[in-house]
Amino acid sequence: MIGLLVLIPVALFLGAIGLGAFIWALRSGQFDDLDGAAVRILNDDGAMAAPRPPSRPDGGVVRNNEGRGEE
Repeated sequence: MIGLLVLIPVALFLGAIGLGAFIWALRSGQFDDLDGAAVRILNDDGAMAAPRPPSRPDGGVVRNNEGRGEE
């Protein structure tokens, strides 16, 4: 009987935490786009990142064959 006096409040507390987390997820927009991620994984556009331009040792970007040994 004493076990029920402990378990019932614990169950109510955990249920309240779960309900609070669900309400927080609703308000923060977690369920706004349910199909977007499922379709996005099948979309092949932009699957690979665009190549980055070569850079110089000083951090600048090489432009117009500068620094490549070509003239």
